[in-house]
Amino acid sequence: MQNPVILFRLPHLPSSRLLHHSSFLTLIITHTNLGKARRPRARRLRTREWSGYSSSRSCSGGRVREMPCSAIGGAGGGGGDSNGALSNFKLNESTFLASLMPKKEIGADRFIDAHPNYDGRGALIAIFDSGVDPAASGLQVTSDGKPKVLDVLDCTGSGDVDTSKVVKADDDGCIRGASGASLFVNSSWKNPSGEWHVGYKLVYELFTNTLTSRLKKEKRKKWDEQNQEEIAKAVKHLQEFDQKHSRLDDVNLKRAREDLQNRVDYLQKQADSYDDKGPVIDAVVWHDGEVWRVALDTQTLEDDPDCGKLANFVPLTNYRIERKYGVFSKLDACTFVANVYDEGNILSIVTDCHPHGTHVAGIATAFHPKEPLLNGVAPGAQIISCKIGDSRLGLMETGTGLTRALIAAVEHKCDLINMSYGEATLLPDYGRFVDLVNEAVNKHHLIFVSSAGNNGPALSTVGAPGGTTSSIIGVGAYVSPAMAAGAHCVVEAPGEGLEYTWSSRGPTSDGALGVCISAPGAAVAPVPTWTLQRRMLMNGTSMSSPSACGGIALLVSAMKAEGIPVSPYSVRKALENTSVPIGSLPEDKLSTGQGLMQVDKAHEYLRQSRDVPSVWYQIKINQSGKTTPTSRGIYLREASAFQQSTEWTVQVEPKFHEGASNLEDLVPFEECIELHSSEKAVLRAPDFLLLTHNGRSFNIVVDPTNVSEGLHYFELYGVDCKAPWRGPLFRIPVTITKPIAVISRPPLLSFSRMSFLPGHIERRFIEVPLGATWVEATMRTSGFDTSRRFFIDSVQLCPLQRPLKWESVVTFSSPAAKSFSFPVVGGQTMELAIAQFWSSGIGSHETTIVDFEIVFHGISINKDEVVLDGSEGPARIEAEALLASETLAPVAILNKIRIPYRPVESKLCSLSTDRDKLPSEKRIMALTLTYKIKLEDGAEVKPQVPLLNNRVYDTKFESQFYMISDANKRIYAMGDIYPSKSRLPKGDYNLRLYLRHDNVQYLEKLKQLVLFIERNLEEKDVIRLSFFSQPDGPLMGNGSFKSSVLVPGKKEAFYLGPPSKDKLLKFSSQGSVLLGAISYGKLSYVDKGEGKNPLKNPVSYQISYIVPPNKMDEDKEKGSSTSTKPVSERLKEEVRDAKIKVLASLKQDTEEDCLEWKKLSSSLKSEYPKYTPLFAKILEAVLSRSNDKDKVCHEKEVIDAANEVVDSVDRDELAKFFALRSDPDDEEAEKIKKKMETTRDQLAEALYQKGLALAEIESLQAEGAEGGEKIEDLLKPGSDLFESNFKELQKWVEVKSSKYGTLSVLREKRSGRLGTALKVLNDVIQDDGEPPKKKFYDLKISLLDEIGWQHLAAHERQWMHVRFPPSLPLF
Repeated sequence: MQNPVILFRLPHLPSSRLLHHSSFLTLIITHTNLGKARRPRARRLRTREWSGYSSSRSCSGGRVREMPCSAIGGAGGGGGDSNGALSNFKLNESTFLASLMPKKEIGADRFIDAHPNYDGRGALIAIFDSGVDPAASGLQVTSDGKPKVLDVLDCTGSGDVDTSKVVKADDDGCIRGASGASLFVNSSWKNPSGEWHVGYKLVYELFTNTLTSRLKKEKRKKWDEQNQEEIAKAVKHLQEFDQKHSRLDDVNLKRAREDLQNRVDYLQKQADSYDDKGPVIDAVVWHDGEVWRVALDTQTLEDDPDCGKLANFVPLTNYRIERKYGVFSKLDACTFVANVYDEGNILSIVTDCHPHGTHVAGIATAFHPKEPLLNGVAPGAQIISCKIGDSRLGLMETGTGLTRALIAAVEHKCDLINMSYGEATLLPDYGRFVDLVNEAVNKHHLIFVSSAGNNGPALSTVGAPGGTTSSIIGVGAYVSPAMAAGAHCVVEAPGEGLEYTWSSRGPTSDGALGVCISAPGAAVAPVPTWTLQRRMLMNGTSMSSPSACGGIALLVSAMKAEGIPVSPYSVRKALENTSVPIGSLPEDKLSTGQGLMQVDKAHEYLRQSRDVPSVWYQIKINQSGKTTPTSRGIYLREASAFQQSTEWTVQVEPKFHEGASNLEDLVPFEECIELHSSEKAVLRAPDFLLLTHNGRSFNIVVDPTNVSEGLHYFELYGVDCKAPWRGPLFRIPVTITKPIAVISRPPLLSFSRMSFLPGHIERRFIEVPLGATWVEATMRTSGFDTSRRFFIDSVQLCPLQRPLKWESVVTFSSPAAKSFSFPVVGGQTMELAIAQFWSSGIGSHETTIVDFEIVFHGISINKDEVVLDGSEGPARIEAEALLASETLAPVAILNKIRIPYRPVESKLCSLSTDRDKLPSEKRIMALTLTYKIKLEDGAEVKPQVPLLNNRVYDTKFESQFYMISDANKRIYAMGDIYPSKSRLPKGDYNLRLYLRHDNVQYLEKLKQLVLFIERNLEEKDVIRLSFFSQPDGPLMGNGSFKSSVLVPGKKEAFYLGPPSKDKLLKFSSQGSVLLGAISYGKLSYVDKGEGKNPLKNPVSYQISYIVPPNKMDEDKEKGSSTSTKPVSERLKEEVRDAKIKVLASLKQDTEEDCLEWKKLSSSLKSEYPKYTPLFAKILEAVLSRSNDKDKVCHEKEVIDAANEVVDSVDRDELAKFFALRSDPDDEEAEKIKKKMETTRDQLAEALYQKGLALAEIESLQAEGAEGGEKIEDLLKPGSDLFESNFKELQKWVEVKSSKYGTLSVLREKRSGRLGTALKVLNDVIQDDGEPPKKKFYDLKISLLDEIGWQHLAAHERQWMHVRFPPSLPLF
């Protein structure tokens, strides 16, 4: 995954894995360590902000070795005009426009001039990206008038709407939408079944962050205007009141003024707390007898109430059928597409989640009949858009999206795939997605093109899948003088073309070249309409990949027209053997691949080799005597590899496409191969090889003993003896990075007076001394005028890990010195790459002089990870400084807790839609695991599944996705393989984890999958651990260890004490793990007092503490005292309670049930006339019974039942009890207290329910409802039953608490004090520790409506869909 950067007018920089970069020369935005979490979750567009270069290197001390190149293309290192090398380069209008969409560099313009009909016609490209806008400029038709975009798919499911609910229209054609809105269907719409599937979507979930931001600003502006108008009215009313009433002697006047003031305050607070979750759109799906149709109601997006109505919507169907799209509204200008799945039960609303995908599609295929210079590379090609960037995750690709995209590409019989996404990987050429790609390429002849990555300039930075997968053509990013002068607007163009500085470099960790070819890495291309512009500039390998893909589409177009079989094997061979080298050194191939692709030359090669079998030569290499690991090249990097020659066994296996004929293809295959070494003094091999279908192995010897320090690249390649014009049939890359040994003590290296010009890279390979754990480096610059920008990378490779990379981008405005520190692994070779940014200093002609000094530091310890087992015993740690004296100053903290959970439910099902059926006809299965999570207080949490997290491409599992929701089904967080932190309030939550695979056995094994919830501790709860010089120190409190000076050759030990038990948090349950960090050293230049946080020290290690069982509760151990009541009395109580339990269990669904219940309740009331718990249960039963026919009568029953509870309580005795304090140590007194508290609560509940019933009767009778006596008939003359009941309740409880607050609100409302009612209600909601209650928000909306604040009521109604959705969203 690469560092995303956006250039030109792109409104925001997403954290995403798209592989594009864009930038003004002065803007640099970097995300380091992008292989880890959303990492910062950069996901993973391969678009980049910078541009960089690595071929203008110093050649001192090295000699140019001959490397193989195409017989058609001819040899050469400079490339001349073909790769853009020009002197005194000047642009005119036409060359400027051409530079914005570079095609000359790869020979595409020459090819189309020579073959106008081979402009991509007949080629179909699948764009795996963030989604393509079919309304974007240049993406409507092909050069021969055919539709450009054949299908638009959201493969992630982020736009899915649950439309499984089916409704019928009434006689007026009205249906109830899923949002609750009344919708009128158009009478002309055909619907033979009369069934309408309904669903709804929060529209912001479909929009990008940039678009959402723009819309929020527009909406906020209008909302503020409305709110200010209401504030002005409220203030005016308050002022008029004050003028009318100079004295407030009457309590009612005081309350009236308080109400007016509360209205002003409420409106002002709403402006501060305004949070726009966006409008809701209703969706309706139906079958018209032929196809599924879709209509949307978008009235909530429009200011005009007559716009956006459902009946006025022009129905859509699946895009591939009619190729029609819609626009939500003129304000958003956002195009969308509809697709229906699962017999109308799932609607997919497809929007793009970033301009990246449209830009990529435009580079490959845009057609502008009036602006031909701005055409894409293959204007005649068609595309399908497969959105793999999930809008819910900020553009992150998901396994679900990748798999569905491959299914769609095969189903549509695509010729090519372009994917400008990716990230680092710990295993190259491995994983579920790679397996599916291999099947698509080998069986279905798909040509897969992908970006190599934007993590250069260091070596071994190519990303997956483009740079690490054998079946994918990985593309590096190249910039020509014309592109620099035109697209990038530099003051002075470089003298020749070069690779961008940031373009990722090979080799892969298993020795493969990594980059296959290079192509232009920047363009001004179309973007979606919602950006409110036609095109913009982006740069990155995200742009070089579609440039190459478009060039290959030209070849496919020609091959189809000329009857040449299209094979990814033959196309790749043609590209590699006809590319023009970039740079003159052999090791430049690690940056540029085989060079800059040339379409016209590749076409000639394919013509000449049309009768040659399409074969891929698979290379497997093992060091002689070892069966593992198997590699695709030879990569000698560590110091031990240079002590002697090594022998390697190479297995060459010709691979034909699946379906090749045994007799016609496999048996006749036989080739006489001549093997060539680019440097026989280092790389020796047999001269010839007879190769048949079953393959052949041979041995080679690599002798690195005499190579000089630094980077060396060699190749062994095989040429067909009978057809040498074919060029190399296979290549075995051999990369040697001989490191410098650090022998001085203290361990210090200086690289003096290194000269830099724009794009120049200096690489130093250093054998990190054993015992080193961090580096302190200083960079000094001199000799320049204008500012200089440098990339500084450090990379180490360790087994089964992603490359350990540290990077920094530094700008020097004037000669100065800067210091850095970063961790290292002792004993492993480290590459230090220093590069002057390709465009930095252009036009200055001043050479930058750099002095770079590295000092290695290290404290070796006997355990990389410290685990405290939960006992009182300390952990012994042994430290040693192997290199030089170091200050030992250990610091340790525990700042996280990780709590394990097992699923409480698991559901396994087969996915029914065709988008989840693999080309092999296998159905994908889905496993949904549900975990129950309880938070005692608000916290920032992060779910983790160690088995599955942090691997996208290098995993055999297909995909994962999680959602966290509360009891109301509100979604608080969602994520995938890179879980992110989410702030959750106190409460109970469900976490649903969704896993997919076609192998049910794998999913069965995961039904009890352990999931961890990791939460950061608040600063006040962070535990700082202590160190001791004695083993009894933690217990005795003596022998504290602070710091010491380690002398080389002498070990020192100390103890780390466990946390004291009183510091363990209440939620630290048994089995939980407290996590933190421990560090041992500190930087030499850190000020005194710093370094107290181990995470801020140069290197830190994980520390964990296993939470032991809690101590026994002494109170529980005492046991309960024996009852002193006589047996006969206890028996009577047990019988009474059993009878009440039976009464509570009786159902009241039918009239017979109700009669039985009333009969038993009457009997029990006569038997126990003063037993309050009985009457409380009767009240509960009455409340649970609904009576829609006569609501007034039902509320009267509630009042009667409540009165019985109240009458059963001796309130005087209750009041006397609570007037006195009980002795907490008196067990009997505590029992009485508990009983009295229960009675008080039952009394309060009865008064509360009675008050609600009285208020409801008032409301019903005000609306004209009939039934029973009027409320006045229940009152004594001159009394207010509601008010008297309320005052009685006030005696016993806090009436403004969340439990009873509704009654306080109703009291204010019935008195006409709506402002005070809103204030009380808001206080109740904020004080409520439980999940939000729908009744409170319904009441709030009714109050807002009654006051007339429609803008606030509408806002609250939108929030209702967020707080109380009817169902959980689809995965």
